[in-house]
Amino acid sequence: MNGIVAKELKFLDEALKILVYSYEACQQIGIKESYALEELDKFEALTSRFARTSDMLIKESFRLIDILELEKPGSTIDRINRAEKRNLISSGEVFKKIRYLRNEIAHEYLPMAIEQIFKEVLRLTPHLIDSIGRIQKWEPSR
Repeated sequence: MNGIVAKELKFLDEALKILVYSYEACQQIGIKESYALEELDKFEALTSRFARTSDMLIKESFRLIDILELEKPGSTIDRINRAEKRNLISSGEVFKKIRYLRNEIAHEYLPMAIEQIFKEVLRLTPHLIDSIGRIQKWEPSR
């Protein structure tokens, strides 16, 4: 099982590096009424990386930790709630918002909603970054 955990941690570390890179670039751009095409590309990259990283955390890492902790599989909400109890995330409510935002990113096509999505991604990305750090320090209960 150690190999599986090491592989998952490696994937998370790679996702973290590219997420932080995009996050920092978009923080410098900030929220605006209109964006240059290059700025839109950077925000598109960030939102995509945000969505993928949240999927990795919630669908893969939290599930793997549940398996290692001998928990029964459950819903996404169950995984988020258990992650909060294990102190792997700052807040279950924040991660429910992250999951909702991830779904919005996957399905949003209205240009006027993009600014709000960009704003929320900038606000919530630090929670993903923090959670990856917590998972990297996680030790199974004995």
